[in-house]
Amino acid sequence: MIVKPQLAQLGLFDAKVPRYTSYPTAPHFSNDVGPSLFGDWISGIKPGSSVSLYVHVPFCRRLCWFCACRTQGTQTDNPVIAYVDVLKAELDLLAAHLPAGVTLSRLHWGGGTPTLLNPDLMRDLAARILEIVPLGPDAEFSVEIDPNEIDEGRLDALAEAGMNRASIGVQDFDDEIQKTIGRIQSYDTTRKAIEMIRARGIASLNADILYGLPHQTKARMTESVQKLLSLSPDRVALYGYAHVPWMAKRQQLIPTDALPTPEDRLDLFDTARRLFLWDKYAEIGIDHFATQDDGLTHALNTGRLKRNFQGYTDDQSDVLIGIGASSISRFPQGYAQNAPATSAHTKAIREGGFSISRGHLFKGQDILRARLIEALMCDFRIDTAEILRDHNITAAELQEMYQTANATFDGLLSISEDGLFIPPEARALTRMVARTFDAYDLSKAGHSSAI
Repeated sequence: MIVKPQLAQLGLFDAKVPRYTSYPTAPHFSNDVGPSLFGDWISGIKPGSSVSLYVHVPFCRRLCWFCACRTQGTQTDNPVIAYVDVLKAELDLLAAHLPAGVTLSRLHWGGGTPTLLNPDLMRDLAARILEIVPLGPDAEFSVEIDPNEIDEGRLDALAEAGMNRASIGVQDFDDEIQKTIGRIQSYDTTRKAIEMIRARGIASLNADILYGLPHQTKARMTESVQKLLSLSPDRVALYGYAHVPWMAKRQQLIPTDALPTPEDRLDLFDTARRLFLWDKYAEIGIDHFATQDDGLTHALNTGRLKRNFQGYTDDQSDVLIGIGASSISRFPQGYAQNAPATSAHTKAIREGGFSISRGHLFKGQDILRARLIEALMCDFRIDTAEILRDHNITAAELQEMYQTANATFDGLLSISEDGLFIPPEARALTRMVARTFDAYDLSKAGHSSAI
């Protein structure tokens, strides 16, 4: 068992590393991808294939202080109504480029607060999406739901549109912690929202909870996790709070002296992890948990687990199209990101073009290294036979990469002719191990803590 002094010696508590929801990560995107190339990529999708679609709604009634997402506050529906009109125009652009017969394997509405939309807006947006790209067999339509911003009418609209998975952010149920992070959401409010969701036959439920928040202790973490478990979510994301006030100015409202130390963050994570495992959840990658019959667990057990901008997924589509301001799309050729500012995105769409402002064209060893990193993040192992089969690299070159990574961690990794494996006792180091396969300069990217 690796102990804290050894982890400290390896740099775990000081390291700032990517979460590796993409490779290369977004800070390395440039202007080598624009609207024209993006349109070509869409046109090049294989007719009759399946894709994923992410729709970003950046508006919130209140701005939570802990959040580092691209969001903006509004107290009226006017900007939301105008934004939905822009989304529909963007979808029309998509329709003009999309080959025939393409269907959706996944549809996800994220934010911000998608449930800020009134029922009529929800129906209108969903109808336009599904008219252009219908749901395919066994498709999943998920929506991020704010328990403080949901009611019967809006849930009726979402259920009628085909939502079959709901995602709820919990963060923490402790009153003091909620006040400190600027998000008041009681257990009763959360429970009532989940009851309304399930009353409409929507059985699949994701939940997010954070560790590393101000004033968190192991006792408070235990209480919040136990309350969450009482709601029986199918999937839980146990994310580490990323305190990046230089990027998210609102986080300056959170007192840094109330934040747990990196060593305490590890204890908080382990406290929550043990509770999920005790309740028979399967451990998915570095920070997700799922019931034994969930799709993520099946994907893990069959070697089909993937990682994308929403975390871990069982979606097998190789195209993810992002709609809305700041959304990122992924294609076999690379990444493309819409203009981050709502105003710039709106201007581009109203002028009749996509709003792509930056992206990345895969080159060199990008695809190889992306797979090596994804394999580590999903399975804690790299299968040499798979890599040699699918990528242009020799066994000797791959072994050299393994040995370089192992030397960085004092021989804690397991290496053989079959591949590289991160043993359970070293998995706190996974993001740092992944970093050794990253060929880009990470020194100026401002990533979050490794734990």
